Amino acid sequence: MRKSRFSEEQIIAVLKESEAGVETGELCRRHGITRACFYRWKSKYGGMEVSEAKRLRALEEENRQLKQIVAEQAVDIRALKAVVAKKW
Repeated sequence: MRKSRFSEEQIIAVLKESEAGVETGELCRRHGITRACFYRWKSKYGGMEVSEAKRLRALEEENRQLKQIVAEQAVDIRALKAVVAKKW
């Protein structure tokens, strides 16, 4: 997955500027982002504090690792079932 060039702190700072009343078009131009990117950030990080965003990132990473472990175990189980199913 592509890494964002903005950190969670920067994203939340941009969203707080928006909440302070800065126009969306001006905000996007100033930070060099598209409106779609801004609204995607708003849906994901809207109303969060920096600590909550960091916790979300950590949980997403942990979830990714757990899914990878489960996938590897499923492959192992299939291989073992294939070996057991063969008639000797």
